[in-house]
Parts: sequence; structure tokens; C-alpha cells
Amino acid sequence: MNDTLKLGKFEFNSRFILGSGKYAHELIDAAVNEAGAEIITLAMRRVGESSERNILDFIPKHVTLLPNTSGARTADEAVRIARLGRELGCGDFVKIEVIRDSKYLFPDNAETIKATEILASEGFVVMPYMYPELAAARAMLCAGAACVMPLAAPIGSNAGLAFRAAIEIMINELDAPVIIDAGIGTPAQACEAMQMGAAAVMANTAIATARDVRLMARAFGEAVRAGRAGYLAGLGRVREVASGGEASSPLTGFLGE
Repeated sequence: MNDTLKLGKFEFNSRFILGSGKYAHELIDAAVNEAGAEIITLAMRRVGESSERNILDFIPKHVTLLPNTSGARTADEAVRIARLGRELGCGDFVKIEVIRDSKYLFPDNAETIKATEILASEGFVVMPYMYPELAAARAMLCAGAACVMPLAAPIGSNAGLAFRAAIEIMINELDAPVIIDAGIGTPAQACEAMQMGAAAVMANTAIATARDVRLMARAFGEAVRAGRAGYLAGLGRVREVASGGEASSPLTGFLGE
């Protein structure tokens, strides 16, 4: 079965997007291979962070770069960062992050819509990180976004699907990929998100703060694949506990009953 993740004119076999922001450069290649990720995010401020080390040197060449606009507080700043990434050879993908809230680090949807419109018109494959809200998501897609990336919980929290209801509404109502971004903290949560119908899941802190980065990356990759398979298979029905059980095989006609 052909089941690829489509973003603009591009297709990917993996539905797990790996963040690179919090662990050592030397672990990036291992994490990519263990997770089977084909897309990796990177903050533009980490590109060329010193004359000796460049994060781009540690990312496998077959992996698509998804530079983000981390640090931007307005649409104009996000646009400048995205253009800088393109000039540095990071390609045409961009994850827009516009954050002015310093406590919860929630993205600013209004500024993100503005940046999406400008960058999509310049040929970028725009992937906006957003607070989960249906009207804003529709505005981003109308502005040219290739998908929307709602947060599941505050970034870096590992708190799981705190905004599950709002995200489910987006998945049900939007005719575009909904990629679950920040907050996913365990492989089980990633699997649950995929079973809901998410197009993909991204994780960073959950892997970076694990005792074994390689093993956790593998666990996330497997969880995303399992969740996707469960979604495509169609989950079995759920009975109310109060209504009692239902035998999974006949209880009569055995041993002469």
C-alpha cells in the first residue's frame, strides 16, 4: 500500500520528524538511523555556531532539512530567518515559529499567518507551528501552508496530548496534513496521536532527555509506525464498562453444553 506523507510536491515514507535542538551533534546520525526519520528540524541559530562545528555536517545527506524560525517574535523576524536559511543552503522547507509568550511559549497564530502568506508566495514549503485552533489553521492553509503543526502541550513539557480535543477537531475538519508538534513525551503518546489520524509526529525533548537517546529514537519511530497502522486498520469499537463484557468466542456448545 502506498502511504506517503505529502508536503507540497514532496513525499516521505517516514511519518516521524526528528528534532535536533537538545542533544549532541554526534548523536544526530544515530538518532536519524534508529528512528527512520527523513525530516529533521534545526534552529537557524545553531547553523555555524562556531568555526569548528556546524550542525549541518552531522546530518545525513539523504535527510530533508526543516529549518525553523526559533527566536522570532514577529512575522517580519520569521521571514528574515527563513530567507537566511535558504541563502545558507538549507533548502525551501521552513517551520515557522513565532513566539512572544515567555511563560508558556505558545505560538502567536496571527503573526504566523502573516509570515506564512509571505513565505508561501516566495516558494517556501511552509510548515507553521501553531496553537491548536481551527479558524487559525484554516487561515494558514489559505495563506499557502503545506500543513499545520499544532502543539500537543507546552513545548519541552513532555506532557502529552493536553490539547487532544482541539487537535481531533482539526484532524476531522481539515483537508491537509495535521502534524503533532511540541509536547509529545513518550512513544505511547506518539502512537496515540497517530491512531487519532495525525499525519505525522515530531519529537525532540522526549528523545533528548532520555537516558539512551538512540533507543528512545528507535522507540518513537516504531510507535509512529504502529499508530499509523492502527489508524489505517480502523480501531475496534469500545463498549461502556457498565454494559458488561462480550465473549471473544462462543461460551456454549463446548464439551457437551
